Amino acid sequence: MRKVLSILLIALMMVGMFTGCTTGAPAVNNAEQEGSLKDGTYVGNGKGNNGDIKVEMKVEGGKIAAVTVLEHAETPGLSDAAIKSIPEAIVDGQSIAVDTISGATNSSEGIIEAVRSCIEQAGGNPADFEIAGEAGTSDEVVELTTDVVVIGGGAAGIAASLRADELGLKTVLLEKMSFIGGAIAVSGGNQVVTLSELQKEAGVTDDSAESMVEDFLKNGANKNVLELTALFAENVGQTTDWLNKYVGIQYDMKGGLHKLAEYSHNRELAYEGGGPGFAEQARKKVQESGVEVYLQTRAEKLVTDGNGAVTGVVARDNTGKNYNIAAKAVIIATGGYGNNKDLLTDEMDSALYYGPSSSTGDGVIMATAQGIDAATRLMEYGKRYPNGIEVSEGIAKSTIAGNIAAFNESAILVNTAGKRVVNEKSSNRNILEVELSQENQMLYLLMDQSTFDIFRSKLSEAGISESSMIEWLENNGTATPYFFHADTVEELAAKAGMDASVLQSTVSGYNEFVKAGNDVDFGRPADYLKKEIGEGPYYLVEQKPRFASTMGGLVINTKLQVMNTSNEIIPGLFAAGEVVGGVMGDDSPSGANNAWALTAGKLSAEAVAEEIK
Repeated sequence: MRKVLSILLIALMMVGMFTGCTTGAPAVNNAEQEGSLKDGTYVGNGKGNNGDIKVEMKVEGGKIAAVTVLEHAETPGLSDAAIKSIPEAIVDGQSIAVDTISGATNSSEGIIEAVRSCIEQAGGNPADFEIAGEAGTSDEVVELTTDVVVIGGGAAGIAASLRADELGLKTVLLEKMSFIGGAIAVSGGNQVVTLSELQKEAGVTDDSAESMVEDFLKNGANKNVLELTALFAENVGQTTDWLNKYVGIQYDMKGGLHKLAEYSHNRELAYEGGGPGFAEQARKKVQESGVEVYLQTRAEKLVTDGNGAVTGVVARDNTGKNYNIAAKAVIIATGGYGNNKDLLTDEMDSALYYGPSSSTGDGVIMATAQGIDAATRLMEYGKRYPNGIEVSEGIAKSTIAGNIAAFNESAILVNTAGKRVVNEKSSNRNILEVELSQENQMLYLLMDQSTFDIFRSKLSEAGISESSMIEWLENNGTATPYFFHADTVEELAAKAGMDASVLQSTVSGYNEFVKAGNDVDFGRPADYLKKEIGEGPYYLVEQKPRFASTMGGLVINTKLQVMNTSNEIIPGLFAAGEVVGGVMGDDSPSGANNAWALTAGKLSAEAVAEEIK
């Protein structure tokens, strides 16, 4: 028996020798052990959020020695953490099974896809590099004390933090994403500027807060909370001038004030560089300030004193580190809830979503928790636009910048039967209502070649890359988003499944209106009837309902203090921006959401300073 056991033991030891395994030895990545990667430099491409990401991978001694992103068209700020951290994580772990960056998932996956290609070029099997290391965790608890905690680093949170810091308050800013910027960073970058010095400089000197309130009530179906809409109108001008002079935000004065059907006075300006341009400068200003910023740190619950007053926040970062933050005041600036299906009605959920992934209603959820008991209103409403293209299932990007330019030329809107159905220069709300009544709740933007070229040049501001445009045009309507094109109107109709005679009649009829200077069908203003639909090729671009902003949220008073379900002030708790309900009514006009977030953020900081002085 002993002899048999000895033979077995020797056999096992020999197996261990040949396999290189010893009891208690750490696991080794198979690819590394076998030296399956050939030394050299490799270049691969992956698909990011805005187009291709080009990556270089260097292999030395059979290992991944360096990963570098060479070229990309990702949105500045939003993708910064992914561009920096994903390559580092791949090299450190010798693995492509790395965590994507919150808020930059597509950018992260594009880099990983490119590295996967490089591994294949180097003779490796990507599957061997998909063994994830253990995620970093921490049981550390950090105790902080501050004057004010701002939850959320979008427009409202940035404005609140910068203004609080300017007023001498010790300020902590918590942002669950890897960057600050929020919805404004991916917006078209337009803002209401009523009663600002910039509006006067641009030529409008007769606007008023009363006029703005009247326009907002009309647009919001009179569901607005009047005192909040008035507060907004009376303060947005001062906020605009503060943003321009103190924060350094530059507005497109060359482009001038926009003419919009929603407004009785021209009161909207664009930021230079659009939403990304705003975010870039705002981040720079925050970095220069005394604000303590904690990225990838999620506020989990509000702390109270047991008598209903909010006295701080409990937060947790991406490593598992916990923060207990005591504060004299908390400002909730967490944005909307468009990316939380549990908080959306079926009607809202049916629209394409184009907002940030971070809009999950965190502020509403925390504030309405038992013991805080904040009140909410108008939770069933959201801002829908008629100009979305479906870039992936349920997800949209906006063509609004292109539409504005195209309607200055000869673009028209037609339904799936090829008929024109609306005044293209009416309000977004009116166009949306018409769109929702059409088959498949869809319209098409019809353009000739010269107009399409102008339309196309404006889309990069919405994160639509040239490589995506090429792909969609090559698809020619075989997949969403639908970008049909053909040399003639008749051929275009055939591509889109329309009656050629109907579409040709629509084009001819519109051109007759241009000649006459009068749109007898829908009343398009004469200023936008200057150019006939001209020579081809011709294009049809889909237009579908899209949304990002939600209209409902927390109930506040004019001091930005959050109210509970008994209509009492919750001491120590303030809210600003999209997390607040009632300012817009059931719909927001163009440039309003950015303007309200920034105005409310600034006002909330001033209210906190007054409260705790």
